[in-house]
Parts: sequence; structure tokens; C-alpha cells
Amino acid sequence: MGIDNQPKARGTWVRILLIIAGTLSVGLGILGIFVPVLPATPFLLLVAACYARSSERFYGWLLNNKWFGNYIRSYLERKGVPLKVKVLTITLLWITIGSSVAFAVQSFVIRLILVLIAIGVSLHILCIRTLKQ
Repeated sequence: MGIDNQPKARGTWVRILLIIAGTLSVGLGILGIFVPVLPATPFLLLVAACYARSSERFYGWLLNNKWFGNYIRSYLERKGVPLKVKVLTITLLWITIGSSVAFAVQSFVIRLILVLIAIGVSLHILCIRTLKQ
């Protein structure tokens, strides 16, 4: 399963643009690991799509990466996410957004938007199958 059976990009420029887009997405995905409002998973999946179509070497690096390779493979293969990762993610999400709502944001509308984002992300994480280890 996954996206590794997708057709490869044909032109050199298209491949280069996909590698650049994938590399920028790696940076955003890593940033998303530490900034709960910026979700890491969509960026890491975008990286996988870009690299799968442009570079077998970069795609292999991504899937074998010690920090997020297992996570991406499990997600692409619909195996799930470990319970520990779910708990940590939701905890950090609510600590960060709760702190922002309590101390950094004055606008009621922005506070409400942040809480709704936290609820949406939490529901998404809870809906992902829990990976048995």
C-alpha cells in the first residue's frame, strides 16, 4: 500500500521542483512536531508524495529516517499510531493551546478558534487506529 507505486515525474525541472517542495515540507513537518497548531502529518505525507514521484533515494531516506520513518510508513500502510504518541501529541497540543488561550491571546474570537482547532486535531488523532506494539 502507500504511495510508492505512483508514477515518477518525467521532466528534470518537475523532479527538481518536487524535491524542493518535499524538502521545504520536511522543514515544515519538523516545525509542526514542536508547534501543535501546525500539524506535522500533512507536511510529512506531502514529503512522501513529492519524494515518491521524484527521487527514490530521498523517498528511501524518508521512510528509513529514524525519527519519523516508522510513523510515515505506519500511517501510509494504515497500521495506526502508537498510544504513547497519541497521548503525547494530545497532551502537548492542549498544553500549548491552553497556554496561548490563557496568557497570550486577548481576543475571544481567536481563543475560540484555537480551542476549535485543538478539538479538531484531537478528534483526528483519536480517530486514527491505535498501533499495537
